[in-house]
Amino acid sequence: MIAYRLVLCALAAISAVPSVTGGVEAQAYPDRLIKMVVPYPPGGPIDTTARLVVQRLGPILGQTVIIENRAGAGGALGTKAVAGAEPDGYTLLFGNASALVGPAVYRFRDYDTVKHFTPIAKVTEGYEVLVVAPDFPAKNVQELVAYAKARPGKLNFGSMGYGNLTHLAAELFKLQTGTDFVHVPYKGSPEAVAGIVAGEVHILFGEVAGLLPLVRAGKIRALGVASAARNALAPDLPTMIEGGIPDFVALTFTGVVAPAGTPATIVAKLNAAINESLKSAEIVAALGKLGAEVRTGSAQEFAAFIARERAIWIDVVARADIKAQ
Repeated sequence: MIAYRLVLCALAAISAVPSVTGGVEAQAYPDRLIKMVVPYPPGGPIDTTARLVVQRLGPILGQTVIIENRAGAGGALGTKAVAGAEPDGYTLLFGNASALVGPAVYRFRDYDTVKHFTPIAKVTEGYEVLVVAPDFPAKNVQELVAYAKARPGKLNFGSMGYGNLTHLAAELFKLQTGTDFVHVPYKGSPEAVAGIVAGEVHILFGEVAGLLPLVRAGKIRALGVASAARNALAPDLPTMIEGGIPDFVALTFTGVVAPAGTPATIVAKLNAAINESLKSAEIVAALGKLGAEVRTGSAQEFAAFIARERAIWIDVVARADIKAQ
């Protein structure tokens, strides 16, 4: 799949190029409060990441930056709200893979995360981890595959919402292993995690940092991390690739985008400020505890990255025949 990702990158590297005009307003930016919309409830890993960035971003820009949580529909509601905002740099979205890629299968299809946003800067990258209830018979990935193949359609997987990366990662797992699980979508992360702990679902993909405390407490068991190399937070946990699923990578990320048409001067200023905010050892360490690695770069690089990831998961959706909700 790694080689396949490279092909998709070449086919789908659509770069959202912001306007080069902005006039006096863009040159004076920012001269008032900036709102950073997080399309998830307060307290989760995405919200925590956004707040770490905003704490440093305000002083760098010389202006107040606040977080506004607009949760709902797996991130789609807040994302849609920013898509319709004025492209003036004062309303931004702190999104993740589910918000910026997942809309390929959401029922809210009146916005497009490539066409309706101007990428500003990537912030972090992380990976999904596959977990099961502690009393589940399979002790590793290959045992899970064999157990599932002997029970086609009788096992289920939980997700944190339809079209969420936790949903798409499980669909990729089904495709690459030839297994048949029934999808059980929850309203969000707390409900999905409670479901796997209670044994309501058999397997769940979720972010490493969010699930590791439960793994260490013995409330769930991890079978593999969906990264190319082992995760520093759980060095004893094998990758899905080591578990016998070739090239299985489910990459999650966070980053900042603005409504399409945001002037290039504003995009450049925000990109530089966000990259600067991520330089401190303190924020790198704090984000590391969340299972995330800092990833800085240009706005154009982030645009190409989003387009590539979106193409990868749209292909998964097509091959799995997932219908829009």
